[in-house]
Amino acid sequence: MTTPMRVRFAPSPTGPLHIGGARSALFNWLMARKTGGQFIVRIEDTDLERSSRESEQNILASLRWLGLNWDEGIEVGGPHGPYRQTERLDLYREAAEKLLAQGQAYYCYCSEEELEAEREQLLAKGELPRYLGKCRHLTPVERAAKEAEGVKPVIRFRVPEGEKVVIDDLVRGQVVFETDGIGDFVIVKSDGIPTYNFAVVIDDSTMEITHVIRGEEHLSNTPRQILLYQALGLKSPQFAHVSLILGKDRTKMSKRHGSTAVEQYKKMGYLPEALVNFLVLLGWAPQGENEIFSLEELIQEFSLDRVAKSPAVFDMDKLNYLNGYYIRHSAPERIAELARPFLVEAGLNPPEGEKYLWLIQAVQERINCLAEVVEAVQVFYQDEVKFEDEAAREVLKQEQVPAVLAALLHKLEENPAPTPEEAKGVLKTLTKELKLGGKQVYMPIRIALTGQAHGPELYFLLAILGYSGVKKRLDSLRVDVG
Repeated sequence: MTTPMRVRFAPSPTGPLHIGGARSALFNWLMARKTGGQFIVRIEDTDLERSSRESEQNILASLRWLGLNWDEGIEVGGPHGPYRQTERLDLYREAAEKLLAQGQAYYCYCSEEELEAEREQLLAKGELPRYLGKCRHLTPVERAAKEAEGVKPVIRFRVPEGEKVVIDDLVRGQVVFETDGIGDFVIVKSDGIPTYNFAVVIDDSTMEITHVIRGEEHLSNTPRQILLYQALGLKSPQFAHVSLILGKDRTKMSKRHGSTAVEQYKKMGYLPEALVNFLVLLGWAPQGENEIFSLEELIQEFSLDRVAKSPAVFDMDKLNYLNGYYIRHSAPERIAELARPFLVEAGLNPPEGEKYLWLIQAVQERINCLAEVVEAVQVFYQDEVKFEDEAAREVLKQEQVPAVLAALLHKLEENPAPTPEEAKGVLKTLTKELKLGGKQVYMPIRIALTGQAHGPELYFLLAILGYSGVKKRLDSLRVDVG
């Protein structure tokens, strides 16, 4: 039995939940559920200018919509709270004071201009830009002089020289960083707010996080964090850095590749289970050929050892395929409820009662996202029949057409409001009574009622239009119905 994992998702509330963040949350959630562990959600809101409660609520709502409930954290509570970084400042202050007392951190008074000049000099020499330790050895007198000038210092961590930081990454294998390329980095800003690399270490340690599963862009932060764990005498979690998500053109995922926010996919009519299924396949390979998984199946199947090192490609065609699959396999009642806002917004008032369900059943097989329902149902709403091409118009010139349309009207006069099942019976009866092949009966009816050679099943069309609707369309055609 795998040891239960305590994992976390720790977004910054500076915007909506994006696809990359949602995938990280999903991978963490799956490992917590698979191992019988805990999934914690906390909020990293130390970017005071850009963080907002509105973004926080968007992220939490998106997680819930995806079905990723959490065991501990924001809005849920737990023994390791509070779960917002701005409410944990005392913890960071205490840890910073410990590092200062141990000589592993120091006050730095360098201005932005000085740091920029140093950066440019290093770049000009072809070296990695880093802080070279100008304030490392300031005397108490020099520090007092800076304080007297009103300079507010930052606190920098003293990076040991000439060492290697070795990370045994659960996805990428062993990764080694040289400390000489890191430079002393800021852990507390001049306003007393901790930096990301410092706060995350304190949070992960106090929340007893065992595994940190996150995007590859954080890999370069990891050596700094490991050095802080060591300096504070804390046990480091295990790390797993999952690959970047690229667009189809192999560049980093951005808005031009499709929307990047989860809420946008919800608004476009994607189902949460389809998005989850799609997200898990971004960088994870299942064992067999199957690519359709419920959350319950993913809990059984998912493992970090099948997460690829190479970048994942965001393929909208695949998302549409998966979403179409889930729409087709959903109860019509559910799709009817989810599709209604799209129809109303387009000014298409859904019919009353069971006719609305028939309308959805008529197009459910033909759409890949709920937004497509508007286009798919147009054929039921048009007042006049418009032929898609001359070939469609020619079909109605076949000699049997007047008899077929007359027989159809006669049958519907006897039962002016048939159910789809009854309409199916009407069509079968017509072929028998007229002694004609199915195509000679069905194609003229379809073209006479829609102007198109393809579309939803005819029996749905007859059931929704009824006698009056069918007669109205045939009248508008001005064709001979016998």
